[in-house]
Amino acid sequence: MLEKFKRIIHLYDEIIRHPHKTEIARELRDEDDLFFLLLYSDMLGLPNPVFYYTLELYPFMLEKFHDWHLRMGMEHSPLEGIRCC
Repeated sequence: MLEKFKRIIHLYDEIIRHPHKTEIARELRDEDDLFFLLLYSDMLGLPNPVFYYTLELYPFMLEKFHDWHLRMGMEHSPLEGIRCC
């Protein structure tokens, strides 16, 4: 019974989400871009009030950094310490 209920909820979620998949993907990408700007703003010369808290996230975000700076229109990495191109 519980499994059937979960499948119904999943199907309902997919039906509601289907027409808006591109909009959802764009919003998630915009949120990621804003988060990356906040994360790397100190290295770009912008004051970052939460630098101490975001410092431990750098190793996890380096994998996505290359895609981010290309999406922002920068051909090469703007940071001297991070060379990804």
